[in-house]
Amino acid sequence: MKPFTPLPLFQLSLYLPHLMFLNDVDLILLTVLSVSILTLTAYLISLHQAIKQLPKITTHSEGTFSEVELPKISVIIPAFNEEENIADCVQSVVSSTRLSAKQLDVWIVDDQSSDRTPEILQALNIQLADPRLNILTGKPRPTDQFWTGKNWACQQGAERANGDFLLFIDADVRLKPDAISAVVATAIAQQLDFLTSIPTIVCDSLVEWLVQPLMFINLTISLNSKVVKNPKTKTTYALGPFLLFRASAYNAVGMHRAVAGYPAEDVAFARRLKQSGFKLQHYLGANLASLRMYRNWSALWEGWTKILYVGAQRSVMLMLLLIWVMLLIYTIPWIGFVMAIAQVLKHPTLFHFAEMGLAGLAILLQYQVRRQGSRALGTSTKYWWLQSLGGLLIAVLAIASIIKVETGWGWTWRGRKLVSVK
Repeated sequence: MKPFTPLPLFQLSLYLPHLMFLNDVDLILLTVLSVSILTLTAYLISLHQAIKQLPKITTHSEGTFSEVELPKISVIIPAFNEEENIADCVQSVVSSTRLSAKQLDVWIVDDQSSDRTPEILQALNIQLADPRLNILTGKPRPTDQFWTGKNWACQQGAERANGDFLLFIDADVRLKPDAISAVVATAIAQQLDFLTSIPTIVCDSLVEWLVQPLMFINLTISLNSKVVKNPKTKTTYALGPFLLFRASAYNAVGMHRAVAGYPAEDVAFARRLKQSGFKLQHYLGANLASLRMYRNWSALWEGWTKILYVGAQRSVMLMLLLIWVMLLIYTIPWIGFVMAIAQVLKHPTLFHFAEMGLAGLAILLQYQVRRQGSRALGTSTKYWWLQSLGGLLIAVLAIASIIKVETGWGWTWRGRKLVSVK
């Protein structure tokens, strides 16, 4: 084999004409695309590890749980102006399980809705005639303490429920067969005090496809981070639409009354439980339930700006990091690709082709992120090629969330004013 020898200087000089055409734009583009590829690689590895390491709950027919004496379970569903969701949600709960009224009670709390939610609930109660089903008309919020979001409705349901385990779900959740028995049996087997999971993410409108998969991929990675898994740290997260508590732990940390003023009550609960030494676990739960959180842009805007910043512990640095990472992963590769094509058309040099190659590699890695995330979330890669807009939208949502929380301007949920809790 011929030994390797460095290229002679005269051969290297052949590349000088190409170097002459490099300008500040080229250098910046090459640098940013390189950083984007490195970020994408690290992000993809983190996602792969999260999918591999976050546990999954296996659902079976309930007969297989006969060796485990399931205790009494209470399902609590807060409902405020949920005429689009409430019927399907309740029907999914009662049809998902064969547990008897001695083993299961379901509490739907109408939080003084102004739409057709009360009428739908009453009709549903007559139609189903299910002894496990209980419908509560929510009382006005107390004046001695500020209550935000669904917390007051959840508190009223919890006060009436008598289960040893409490499963709080939102009206936009649809439970899958055996989900209730499976999560409770898992909590008993693993001696868990708190369990939260990421359901199948359902999208329909274009704006949902642009934002929701990206948000939940990021949440998946966050739930598997070392700082979250370390019991000695305060940092942890949860997903409010699906929360299972051991009743004793829920009562010990003060029920929903203790987090009354927190818009991101799920995260507040998780931190209180972790700091109190209770055992928490996060799961991938595409086989447990499905979730369609926000159906249109106005709901998505109000919803994510409500919780994004407070869910990040009101850390401006974390939000800036989120913005930078989302832009690097989803937006910059496509901008770089367009710029690289323009450079090639203008002056086709080796370095301009290299820019286009780097941008193409970044887009390929970006697709792999979306593909792996879609498998974990039980969704698809639909509209993945528009993710440049998705990354930009998340950046805007993050900035708006900071402004809304810190100033109170426009910080509402379904028209109800929110108050900042430090």
